[in-house]
Amino acid sequence: MAAAAAVNTTMSASAATIATLLVAMMPLVDRAEKNANAILAQQKTLIQVGQALKTINTQAGELLESAETVSSMKLQQGASPAELAQAVARDDKALVARAQGVGPKLAQRIVTELKDKPITDGPVAAFHGQITAQAPPKPTAVGEAVAALLGLGVAEAAARRVVETAAIRLGESVEAPALIKAALQELGR
Repeated sequence: MAAAAAVNTTMSASAATIATLLVAMMPLVDRAEKNANAILAQQKTLIQVGQALKTINTQAGELLESAETVSSMKLQQGASPAELAQAVARDDKALVARAQGVGPKLAQRIVTELKDKPITDGPVAAFHGQITAQAPPKPTAVGEAVAALLGLGVAEAAARRVVETAAIRLGESVEAPALIKAALQELGR
């Protein structure tokens, strides 16, 4: 019995020690739980932000596709932006569906998406104003001479080497026929 009493006393002392330790640890447990909840709350917010960005990216792609389709229609059908704006305003899917690759469903979607958007020819005109027909640059005597030698079956590296050597010897103002003659002479050496 004395042993049982000693065990009970030891257990009571151990239980009291454990209880004291648990009481001391409770603020740490509470703080850990609070931090875990904050992290979980942020996780939900980050997931919502990610989903919103995904939606925005999807819509941006769709809007870009719509803009490309309208541009395609302009180029293919010769429809001006004003005509497109009028077609969208009167819900004319047939005009929009004339563009290559645009069926009735896509035409309806384009008309719906562009309904509240201003369509002007400002950006289109600015884009087409940037593209001006430029005459190709006049070929140089060196370029003509190399082309002539290539036409005669001379390898490109050899043609360039002999034409450049002849151009250095004759000067910058040499004409193509004289340069070709000198390059052929240089090639014969």
